[in-house]
Amino acid sequence: MTYIIGEIGQNHNGSVDLAKVIIDLVSREIKDEVFGNTLKGMDAIKLTRRDLKQELSNSQMKKPYDTPNSFGKTYGEHREFLELSDEDHFEIYTYAKERGLDFVDTLCAIGCLSILNLFTPDRLKVASRDLTNLPLLDAMAETKIPIILSTGMTGKRELDEALNIITKHHSDISILHCVSQYPTAPHNVNFNTIRYLQKHYKDYVIGYSDHTIGIAAPVAAVAIGAQIIEKHITIDRRMKGTDQAGSLGPDGVKRMVRDIRLTDIGMGVEDIFTVADTNSAKVKLERSIATKRDMKAGEVLTIDDIHLLSPGDGFKWQDKEQVLGKPLVSDLPKNEIIYSSNLN
Repeated sequence: MTYIIGEIGQNHNGSVDLAKVIIDLVSREIKDEVFGNTLKGMDAIKLTRRDLKQELSNSQMKKPYDTPNSFGKTYGEHREFLELSDEDHFEIYTYAKERGLDFVDTLCAIGCLSILNLFTPDRLKVASRDLTNLPLLDAMAETKIPIILSTGMTGKRELDEALNIITKHHSDISILHCVSQYPTAPHNVNFNTIRYLQKHYKDYVIGYSDHTIGIAAPVAAVAIGAQIIEKHITIDRRMKGTDQAGSLGPDGVKRMVRDIRLTDIGMGVEDIFTVADTNSAKVKLERSIATKRDMKAGEVLTIDDIHLLSPGDGFKWQDKEQVLGKPLVSDLPKNEIIYSSNLN
């Protein structure tokens, strides 16, 4: 089954309580009203932990940030407003675990590893922008916690360098195809990168981190074979915040998770066969050998005496040799199916 991560990111708007409301949203089971299936909700939620002193230059911290989505007069104030403490992350982690969800944390600086003094996330995430931050990767890999990499800003060389660093410590690594364009234009999605990763990085779990509008891309990625899907989520897309409008709200979360779970169910096996649930349609709609004219008992059937009609519970055309040359045991009207009981 596809592992689905709901990325809260900064959509909590600096509020632990809001993060908990989002967790309640994504942990719910989903009912498939057509076939009565009860479908699992998301598997995990993800937060982002920053250490601004290790991320932003002084000039960037002081840069005026006057936008409708700003939570401060400068970019530094904006980022500080949105940042949750280690203790906040632990509280949200505990809440997520109580509701059966895994907890993934994106760590954006070595200083952020301080959260490990309080708890151990199920997975650590490396953001696309940090795939070239080799000192950070080395520090994260030393923890031996499974790592997820996003490739939104890098190519093969950068990915291979990151893997070389991490695999010195462990190999429990997942690679997510990603495009760091917000939102991602359809012509930039390039689903075939998933196939490329599957072919050239067979030792790792391959998935897709999506920044497109809507739910079609994640579902298509699953059909291609992505084993992990990551998608931004929120409680209300109209809320203030940079990522809100490009995230999935409650209805979008429900529809995406439903369609991914149903796609999982629908993948099946690599074979061609008739499933038992088609038998009634097969009998009703397929064609069987039937009389082409009124026929009397004792008449011998020839090719000119037969054609095909529904239902499909009689002889098929490829079985016509079992019919031709056989006499009828009783009269049979025109346009009636010929069954074995009609033949001598």
